[in-house]
Amino acid sequence: MKIIAIGRNYVEHIEELNNERPFAPVVFMKPDTAVLKNNMPFFHPDFSENIHHEVELVLKINKEGKYIKKEFAHRYFDEIGIGIDFTARDLQDQCKAQGLPWEIAKGFNGSAPVGEFLSVSEFKDFNDINFHLLINGAKRQKGNTSMMLFDFGVIIEYVSQFFTLKKGDLIFTGTPAGVGKVNIGDRLEAFIEDQKLLDFEIK
Repeated sequence: MKIIAIGRNYVEHIEELNNERPFAPVVFMKPDTAVLKNNMPFFHPDFSENIHHEVELVLKINKEGKYIKKEFAHRYFDEIGIGIDFTARDLQDQCKAQGLPWEIAKGFNGSAPVGEFLSVSEFKDFNDINFHLLINGAKRQKGNTSMMLFDFGVIIEYVSQFFTLKKGDLIFTGTPAGVGKVNIGDRLEAFIEDQKLLDFEIK
């Protein structure tokens, strides 16, 4: 199982980090050791003082495929869930400043908490899915898939040129604006529409 993640997929998030708007999906990967399941707590690492939350919709791949055309992309996932792409922003900034890869800022242990998944049959329109994140009961991020630069089909078409998708792979599809620092003691709750699918604490 691998985790493929998409960066800079919501305009307001691009603007809040002063990044350039991409001409194609920005792709990075996390190892399977990044996955955190079953609402287990996230233990704040000592190597960073600025861990940011990034709530994202997550596609679960249901069969193997490569060079998938976007019009057939819907055949390759049968569940949609929600997760957090934790980012060590201080490490990422240091790596970027030196022109270095920034996997250590994205792929560290536990950096991809994933909640429950919903069948695609529960969604009428993939381009109109609402999701949001609460931290300590306050809404911190909210998004709708209509705000994506690159929709699910485009993402799958693009990444499958480079990586063969296999059953069980996860695709994190990008985060909306509102990212920020988490602290020990915080409680994070993530929702698709009104269904809470992820609920865990920072320790």
